[in-house]
Amino acid sequence: MSPYDPSAYPPFAVTVDLVVLTVRRHALCALVVRRGEQPFQGRWALPGGFVRDDEDLSMAAARELGEETGLCASDSSAPALDNGAHLEQLATYGDPRRDPRMRVVSVAHLALAPDLPAPRAGGDAHSARWAPVEDLLGQEGGFGRDGEQPAPLAFDHARILADGVERARSKIEYSSLATAFCPAEFTVGELRRVYEAVWGVALDPRNFHRKVTGTPGFLVPAGGTTTRQGGRPAQLFRAGGATLLNPPMLRPEV
Repeated sequence: MSPYDPSAYPPFAVTVDLVVLTVRRHALCALVVRRGEQPFQGRWALPGGFVRDDEDLSMAAARELGEETGLCASDSSAPALDNGAHLEQLATYGDPRRDPRMRVVSVAHLALAPDLPAPRAGGDAHSARWAPVEDLLGQEGGFGRDGEQPAPLAFDHARILADGVERARSKIEYSSLATAFCPAEFTVGELRRVYEAVWGVALDPRNFHRKVTGTPGFLVPAGGTTTRQGGRPAQLFRAGGATLLNPPMLRPEV
């Protein structure tokens, strides 16, 4: 057997790209940054960057999120509490032409968090903002703001974003991940608005209340009430111990 020769194989880089989703003003929003450097300088993109030689992938994803946005995320198999963010690996993208600089393989991660403040940009990001997913993916010609000329997201980030949104939409059907969009204590109405924002549908309040409170381990009473949504006091809940929902919360046919 001939000895292994690393130089016989073409070099390539590994990056992490982040699909960071939250619900703001009853709309599903994603974090995008305006690129400050080439390639695609000035275009909107998902936050991310190159993996360092001393990092594993989850470390690189958490570092990039902090460097480019000032937000924090924790790698967890369950919805995060206390306004933390759920972080999980999404998919790998390796088209040889996806990056004009060199062969780059991206390992995308999905982060979900409660309503978060306006982010701050850092690293090679010129600016950062939350944008409705519907605007990022649904407009012909791409995304633009404040009179900008619309342009597609940089690289293959439109595809990565679409895959991340579909992962979130499908995963809240059978898991308790929807509570990752909520504060530590929330009402059934607030949870319903998360489902409505992520799925893009209107849900019957009474039927939804019956389903989520009747699903074992999904919600547990927090022992208090709130009037922050207006109207009569509403009972507060916390995420229960269940990670898989039985029966699942099936998406309505649209």
